[in-house]
Amino acid sequence: MEGVVRRCRELARVSEEEGRLTRWFGGPAMARANALVGRWMGEAGMVVRVDAAGNLVGHLPGSDPEAGTLLLGSHLDTVRDAGAFDGPLGVLAAIECVARLRAEEVSLPFSVDVYGFSDEEGLRFGTAYLGSAAVAGTLGPETLDVADARGVTVREALAAFGPGPDGASRRGERLLGYVELHIEQGPVLERRDAPVAVVTAIAGATRAEVGIRGRSGHAGTVPMELRRDAACALAELVLAVEAAGRAEPGMVATVGRLTVEPGAPNVIPGAAAASLDVRHADDAVRTTSVTALRERADALGGARGVEVRWDERLSTPAVAMDARLSDLLAEAVAARGAPDVRLPSAAGHDAVALSVLAPTAMLFVRCAGGVSHHPDESVDPADVAVALDVLDGFLRRLGAS
Repeated sequence: MEGVVRRCRELARVSEEEGRLTRWFGGPAMARANALVGRWMGEAGMVVRVDAAGNLVGHLPGSDPEAGTLLLGSHLDTVRDAGAFDGPLGVLAAIECVARLRAEEVSLPFSVDVYGFSDEEGLRFGTAYLGSAAVAGTLGPETLDVADARGVTVREALAAFGPGPDGASRRGERLLGYVELHIEQGPVLERRDAPVAVVTAIAGATRAEVGIRGRSGHAGTVPMELRRDAACALAELVLAVEAAGRAEPGMVATVGRLTVEPGAPNVIPGAAAASLDVRHADDAVRTTSVTALRERADALGGARGVEVRWDERLSTPAVAMDARLSDLLAEAVAARGAPDVRLPSAAGHDAVALSVLAPTAMLFVRCAGGVSHHPDESVDPADVAVALDVLDGFLRRLGAS
């Protein structure tokens, strides 16, 4: 629907950085995004709040207080230099569905809470799912003590929203499930000429920060055989990561961020750091590969005379989607006349964190060229219209079941 697409593009103008879309947890742009999307939630008839983890929540009460609550939504944070639809499409589509129900005076027995999660991408802290993990009640000390580039910890950043993340937890409540609409972020739907797909599972993921400490020196006077070059050691590890991803079918392994210090053209790098992201649908394969990469990093450190620090920031298991909720989505897809396509997701989503709290399901929407995490990210309004009809049909089926 053009209205949802237009709102996604309007929201994309809310950014921390001039000239490109970047929103991170707890930043001024996230506060402005919450205000804008919160206004749209209010216009749809929802009661709006920001919880103790910075998540935006719109509440629509059901007709039966004992029927429980269904969670919908996605995330409002972004990667750096992002596109307009990864995350926000799921939030704004859910709001549109609520508005449609109210306009048609359709009353569901259960309540609906639409979430705009405050952190899924992990841009600020190098981890992920801070917002949804707080809702699931799974934020532990190992995450709360992680610090950003300025030394501010997750715990300290959360203090801006309340006394602690426990205030965001929904544990112990009667929750019917969590359903997330999201762009595919890949080319399969385009290849199959299908507007939507029901997600079957989400691959497990490991994220780590790798730091290497060598010794700086003059680029013209230190002989090659006497150097402890941190950048060269890191470069060798980066190629090992690529080789590991190519060697194992179904695995993807990525080094997305590299830094070198002191960063002068005539100085041997004395320190280097990188991010690591490894994903696979089989947790055993993923953990074995990560262990092998860590051993390789240690071996490189010994061979090159540098110190290696390995800091694992995230390890999430592969998650199967709930059969009942997925079947209801598939029924709604069939009723809309769209092809029945089922796909696993290699990307992580808030549904991973919420799967320990409630049954989860996901609906993918085709994106142009499979492009995501890039300013060229785009969707066809006609595909969004199909997705809205599917989500609307799902809600009505769940209400009647």
